[in-house]
Amino acid sequence: MRSQWRLAGALIAGALLVTGCGGGSGGGDQSSAGGKANLTFWDWDPNMDKVVAIWNDAHPDIHVTLSNPAGGDQLVSKMITAHHAGNGPDIAKVEYQSLPALVAGQEVADITQYTGDAVKDFDDNTLKATKFQGKVYGVPQDVAPLLLFYRTDLFQQYGLKVPTTWDEFAQTAQDLHTKAPTVSLTNFDAADPGWITGLMQQAGADWWSADGDKWKVDINSAASKKVASYWEGLVKAGTIAKNPSFSPEWNKQMNEGQVAAWISGAWAPAQFSGIAPNTKGKWAAAPLPAWTAGDKTTGIWGGSATTVTTDSKHPAQAAQFAAWLNTDAKAVAAQIQNINVYPAATSGRSLPVLSSPPPFLPNQTDYYGLVKQVAPSSRSFSMWGPDVTVTFGAYTDKFGAALQNNTAFGAALDDMQNATVADMKKQGFTVG
Repeated sequence: MRSQWRLAGALIAGALLVTGCGGGSGGGDQSSAGGKANLTFWDWDPNMDKVVAIWNDAHPDIHVTLSNPAGGDQLVSKMITAHHAGNGPDIAKVEYQSLPALVAGQEVADITQYTGDAVKDFDDNTLKATKFQGKVYGVPQDVAPLLLFYRTDLFQQYGLKVPTTWDEFAQTAQDLHTKAPTVSLTNFDAADPGWITGLMQQAGADWWSADGDKWKVDINSAASKKVASYWEGLVKAGTIAKNPSFSPEWNKQMNEGQVAAWISGAWAPAQFSGIAPNTKGKWAAAPLPAWTAGDKTTGIWGGSATTVTTDSKHPAQAAQFAAWLNTDAKAVAAQIQNINVYPAATSGRSLPVLSSPPPFLPNQTDYYGLVKQVAPSSRSFSMWGPDVTVTFGAYTDKFGAALQNNTAFGAALDDMQNATVADMKKQGFTVG
């Protein structure tokens, strides 16, 4: 999934690097998978309980208790807090962009010794998301290329064609606004940075790079500003909504047909039942519009790994579960059926279950075929920086303010750049 992934933490100066990459597998029992173990698993996937139940039925000596304390960045924050208090979970779902900082901070463990067989089921590009300095810090769960999800009934009602370029997308938004002023083509999400980074990636942006121990931060690059300017134009034209995805207002708009499309990751079908339960069977997916006609490049929103924390007293058993969850045919098939993941494991991409559409998209029988088609052309940043949380926090602050105050999105990118650079220098990084 991440074609040129490198560990940002590998360039972290001095002790931070040493402790982050040499933290081992926790301070507790590091024996083999024998003996009774009770494990806690933090994960936000809907219906993951059904998958965990399969494990518990087959493994009476290793019981996994599932908990959903938060999702995405909030879960990472809770992991860090719990680690400092000495009461973190055994296993946790972590988005790929958050993993380098957790490795450097010793919140997640090196599980290389437990995953020798499991890692053979992943291609090199996918495994690079979780393998740093030759050590494995998580088992990849899924890949999540950006797609365009759209309401087939609304597109038909208003005579709209599915846009294949961003120019066509802007025109479609205007056409819909003219025909139905109360319906927006989509929304601008100032609350979830993963959404905007995917769009920036598609346009060719690379927010971080490094040469030796010297970093370059390029958040406000020409590619990024092109994307920002495009979306600012849609917002100012009044053709898209401003409510962030997953907000109560946006959920209501989605459910009542006031938003006709959603740019989201391949995991989106699992979310529709909670967002817009009245719209089952009315959605379809298409490739993300291109900046240049015919270009198949897309970005990524999310994608995660199953990690073992350094707080676990049973790292071998926890790693056994993480490997099973993402490589066992029955486990992967259950995730596809219940969570709509597109599996990271190469063997999982040939499972018969992928020939059936997600339950919420029953009319799109080729859904997983579409994901398989676009996944090889998805790109991430070539590397993630060591202070992603600061960058992401600046996004929600600055772009949220820009929406509210009707100020320039380009200036918001400049503010993100400045905040990120200042934080990195404060931490002792050389930025030039």
